[in-house]
Formats: sequence, C-alpha cells, structure tokens
Amino acid sequence: MLNKSSFFKTIILFVLLIVFVIGTSLVSNRIWSGKPKEIQEPNELIIEDGMTIGRFGEVNKLPNPVLKEIFQLQSPADRQKNLSQYGSPDQIRFMVTGEKANASEYEIKNWKKIAVKFILWLSFLIAVFFSFIKRKVTRKKRLWVLFASVVIFGVIMGSDPGPMGTVKDAITLYGKSREIFPPRLVAMTVFLLIVFIANKYICAWGCQAGTLQDLIFRLNQNDKGNSIIGRQIKIPFVVTNTIRIIFLSVFTLTAFLWSYDIVEPIDPFKIFKPSHLGIIGAVFVGVLLLGSLFIYRPWCHLFCPFGLAGWIVEKFSRVKISVNYDTCIACNKCAKACPSTVMSAILKQDKKTIPDCFACYTCRDVCPTNSISFSSRKRTTPPPGHFDKAGKV
Repeated sequence: MLNKSSFFKTIILFVLLIVFVIGTSLVSNRIWSGKPKEIQEPNELIIEDGMTIGRFGEVNKLPNPVLKEIFQLQSPADRQKNLSQYGSPDQIRFMVTGEKANASEYEIKNWKKIAVKFILWLSFLIAVFFSFIKRKVTRKKRLWVLFASVVIFGVIMGSDPGPMGTVKDAITLYGKSREIFPPRLVAMTVFLLIVFIANKYICAWGCQAGTLQDLIFRLNQNDKGNSIIGRQIKIPFVVTNTIRIIFLSVFTLTAFLWSYDIVEPIDPFKIFKPSHLGIIGAVFVGVLLLGSLFIYRPWCHLFCPFGLAGWIVEKFSRVKISVNYDTCIACNKCAKACPSTVMSAILKQDKKTIPDCFACYTCRDVCPTNSISFSSRKRTTPPPGHFDKAGKV
C-alpha cells in the first residue's frame, strides 16, 4: 500500500535536488566565468596563386605559432616558401581547420580548474575506496557520498571535464577536423585506467551526471530498498547494450559524415551548465532525470559512449565484485537488491556476458553471510546445484 507521506517526501526531495543543482550551478558558472571564448574561424580562407606562407598568414590573420605548427616551419626564412609546396588549396584548408580546432580546444580550457578537478577526483575516489572496502556501507552513507560527488564534481567544478566527454568530444573533433586533442586522450586514458584498476569506479562515484542519476534512483527507495513511487524496473542488458551500441554508431557516423554532434543538444552534463541547455535539451534532461526514479542510471546504460568503452575495459578490471560460494547460502538477496541485472549474472555465472557493474555495494549491504567482496579475488563459478533450492531471480 502506498505511503502518502513517503510519496510526497520523495517528490519534494527530487524537486529540491534538481532546483539545488540548477540554482547552485548557475552561481558556480558565474564564479568560474571569464575564460576566452572559442576562436572565431574565418568563413573562407584566402588562397592565391604563388602565395607564400608568410603572405597566407597575413591575409588570413594566422599568428606565427599557428603557421609554425601547421607547416612545421624551422626558421623565419621558411615563411617565404611557396604555399603550393604543401598541397592543394583543399588540403591547405583542411590542415588549417584542424590546427585551429586544436588551438581552440587549448584556448577555451581552464587548465588550473581541470588540474584541481583531477586531484579532487583521485583523492575522493581513493577515500571512498578504502572507506567502503573496510566496513559495511549503509544506505544513508551511500546517499551522502553520491550527493557529495554531485556537488563537488558537478555543481562546484562544472560539467567539463567528465568521463563521457573524453570519448564524445574526441570522436566529434576527429570527425570534424581529423585532429586528436592530446590532453583529452590523456584524460580518457586516466579514466579507463581507473576502470581497469577498480571496475567502473569513476562512473560509480566520480561522474557528476552518473552520481546524480544514482542519487535520484535511491531517493525513490525506502530503508528496505523497495520503491516508493511506482515500480523500479531492470531492463535486460541485451536491450540496453544494443541501444547503446546503436546510439554510439549513429553518433560516430553523424560526426564523421556531417561533422555534427548529436549528443550536444541533449547532453545531460549540461544540467551543471544550465544556461547552455536549450528547450530540447531541457526537456530531454528533465525526462531523463524523472526516469532515473524508476530506471537505474538510464543515460549510462542506454546512451553514454564512455559507459560502453568502460564496460569493455571492465572485463579486465583487477578489483571487482566476486562471490565466495563456500559461505554463500543461495538466498539471492544480492541479486534482488542490485539496481540492475548485473549481480544476477555475477552470482549465477551462467551467462557469458556480464552487464555493467557500478560497484555500488548494494549487493554487499544485504548479504547475510558476508560472501560478497569488492577485491582482487578471482570470480569463480558456483558448485553444481548450488542454486537449485533458490527461487528464480
């Protein structure tokens, strides 16, 4: 029977959380404002017959450092070289577009802020890792850790950078200009390294959009883990991953064929930069967050490019959830409490494909025999007939 008090409390908490995130993000964005805007590119590069590199730079207002990078100039005398030595007009335009795209990326980044954010990420994740790995995780503590992650990495430090952007923006930039932005590649490597070391830990506790969805999902649960409003559903992994693969394929093709980023208008990370959300984006993000009350991390499971990349790397993670079948009593409580279908797959080991595991520790919370651990322990298969006495999960 629906508890009206809990129902209204959940609605109020949900609304207050969204208002808090949007309101404080607007204030935070004002504090961090002041970075130069993106470099404006000329509508059309001027290329003339017999033009030298120096003349090309003057006419198109390209500074010497940009010319040096584009044409690999070794000395001032190289400015007198004929532009045609470097290719056709179309090739020259492509070279310049690529370099200006990279220069624009460097220009708009707040490097001090990014450095601080990565330091905070590593410190926060290490603290959470050792705190959670040593003692039982309570529901209340999990909520506060998720909220802290949303505030620190989303509200205070902003929408950029984020795990998703390292994949999304890399594909978009390469699709538009065939350029690779080295700092983004480094950031992606760091994030995937965290996945390799400790499952999808960066997604679980450090991704500002992911933790916001997770927090909303858990607001719609009582102390026993039962949903308060409606029914929280677990979409089969074959469905979610198929959608995610199709979405990434369409996104990549669109970026390469038409130089268009289909995620940009609906980017959920923009809730931490609300002034950049258009009407379509606001509606999409609103539906996404509302859906998070009933579906665990819908963006992560259905659309996120990094989520897909992380799921692949997750197969080789050194630290992950595993089950000790010597003490497991096959009660299935862990699989029932898991917000997705992953714990059922980990527990039974009867499927070749293990879904995304966000190391949320819910499974370990409810295990009556402490048979579940988040460690380097190798996953093993259950003994034959171990779950015969248990009901269907």
